[in-house]
Amino acid sequence: MASTELVAPVVSDVYLERIDQARNMARYYRLSVMESLFGEWVMVREWGRIGSRGQSREHCCTSPEQAASLLEAHRTQRVRRGYR
Repeated sequence: MASTELVAPVVSDVYLERIDQARNMARYYRLSVMESLFGEWVMVREWGRIGSRGQSREHCCTSPEQAASLLEAHRTQRVRRGYR
């Protein structure tokens, strides 16, 4: 019989924006968790000005939980900096 373990859901995508018209600021920040072609888990960060092509970085992780934890840490940091 198969195990019926409860697994915490993994947040796989977060999109944040920071807009301040007085400072001509319109930025976005996207965080994603996904499995690579080689079976590794990666947390991908994308950021830039809204409406333009931004930059991205990948962070390799050993498990989806580790990737989700890293995503949450980056999300918390961005929210502290004014992203919503």
